[in-house]
This record gives sequence, structure tokens and C-alpha cells, in this order.
Amino acid sequence: MEQRLFAVACIMYAFTLITRYLNKKNKLITHNAFAWWHGTFLFVILSCAVYILTFVMGGGIGEPLNWPKLILGIILAFGCGIYGFFKGKKAADEKRQKLMKADLEWSNTVYFAGFVASIVMFFFIQAFKIPSASMRYTLVEGDHLFVNKAAYGLRIPFTDIRLFPYEQIKTGDIIVFQFPAKDRTQQNCGGSQYGKDFVKRVIAMPGDTVQVKNGRPWVNGKELPAQDYEVYEDIERVPYFEVEDKEEYQTLWQEHLLDNYLGLELRDSFGPVVVPENTYFAMGDNRDNSCDSRFWGPVPHENIKGKAWFVHWPLNRVRWIK
Repeated sequence: MEQRLFAVACIMYAFTLITRYLNKKNKLITHNAFAWWHGTFLFVILSCAVYILTFVMGGGIGEPLNWPKLILGIILAFGCGIYGFFKGKKAADEKRQKLMKADLEWSNTVYFAGFVASIVMFFFIQAFKIPSASMRYTLVEGDHLFVNKAAYGLRIPFTDIRLFPYEQIKTGDIIVFQFPAKDRTQQNCGGSQYGKDFVKRVIAMPGDTVQVKNGRPWVNGKELPAQDYEVYEDIERVPYFEVEDKEEYQTLWQEHLLDNYLGLELRDSFGPVVVPENTYFAMGDNRDNSCDSRFWGPVPHENIKGKAWFVHWPLNRVRWIK
């Protein structure tokens, strides 16, 4: 989302600079020139709004594009652009100055707000909404939370470099990360998860050996102690079996292909695998209803956006996340 806000801010900033240049050169003093400028302004600013609403609020990179809403938004922006053209063409000199002043104020507001919001979201805090029941009851569907993006270090935009971390990732942390898919064709848990943000709890670190027996996680040969946040269902379990070709099993797991071969049985019988360097093993607290590292592999460090921090909505669930 922050990249899109930054792109919108850059577009509006460029439009403002161009407008000031044209105004300084007296290129907008005629009725036709001003009419084209005013119509273009309305089209550009509304197109930016459509871009944000359709691609960000509509579900993000990994979701199918909502074409009806996109087409409706473009038609609306185009219609407003035409309206702005004729309104600008009919405007008297004094009215044109008022319209230009108002348009520039809107442009300044949009690009300033876009730059500030994108900087905050690049480095510090991002809003996130829980989409599924995989973390129930720690986090439930519809919870709105803030993600602390600075917890594991300030990431330099468009790179994997992090600076000034004030804590290290550890077992038990609830992290938000971009799903580790290389392209849209990768299928996991019944569909493409490309570009989606996930929230899970870290249960194993780089170098740890992980198994799941009868649904319960084991790390380095020991069953993890039961925790209050874990949720299990009273269901029949797939008996644990240790695979013969561990090397192939490890490779399929690391390449995010294992669930295409073993499917749902990975919920109860998994491993052993070794968590690769610079990656983590993450599971949902709702153990039997979570699409997690059992199915699609390790979480690369560079995919981690931050640490789940604070639930701010609904009001009856406001709290710090542990």
C-alpha cells in the first residue's frame, strides 16, 4: 500500500510543479487552455483515488481485480474531467483564479498527505485487517491492528536492508509478512496466495529441526509445551510417518511445493525439515485451520513486514498483542 500512496503523491506533486510552471509562463490565461487544465486536474485526482480504492482497498496484489468497480471509477473520473473542461471554459477571469487556487490546494493536500502516509507506512506503522480464523482466538476475523514495522529494523525502501533493529525475531512473536510466492501461478492451500499479507506466530528459528506429530509441533526432537493461545479441534488425526527420502522432502518444502503432493495430511504429520538460514517456521494459533509453514514452507526474513503490535478495532477487543 505504501508504494501506491507514494506513487500517487509523486503524480500529484509533478502535476503541481507543471501547473506552476505553465502559470508562470502565462500558458493558462486563455479560456481553452484553462479549460483543458481544469478538466485534466479533475481526471487525474479522481483517477488516483480510483487507483487507491481499487488496488489497495479492493484486496491488494494477490486478489482478482474488481473490473466493474474499476470501469465505473474510470467512467466517473472521465465524466468529471469533461465537466471540469466545460466549467473552466465558461469561467470568467476571477472565477478561473479561484478554481486554480482551489485545485492547487487540493493537489498540495493530496501529495503532502501521500508523502507523509507513505513514509510512516514504509518505516514505522501499517494498518492490517485479520482476514481469516487462522489466529483465533488471539486474533479473530475482522480485528484491525497496527503492525510495528520498525521492531526488527527500519527497512530502506525497495531493498531488503534493515537498520537500527531494537529487537530480534524470536519464537512466540506474531509477525505479518508477504506470502513467499515467486509468481501468481504458485498454488498453495487451494489457490494462489501471491502478494497477500499473512499473520502467523513464529515457532522455530533458522537451523531448527521441525516436525508435527498428531497435529502438535516438535522442535529439535522435543514437543513444544502446550500454550494457552493454541486451539485444537477434537478430530481424527493422520498418524505420523517419517518420510524415507528426507532430502527430496526438504527440497519440496523449501520450494513451496509440498502441499501439492501431501495436502491436508501435513496438518497432522509433517517433517522432519530443517529451517534454512535467514528463514522462520510460522504457524497459526488455530492449529487445525491454518494455512502455514507446514504447507507452503519457510518464511524468508526479507518477506517479514513487522511485528503485530496493537488491536485498535473493534473497541471491545482493543489491546496490546502478545
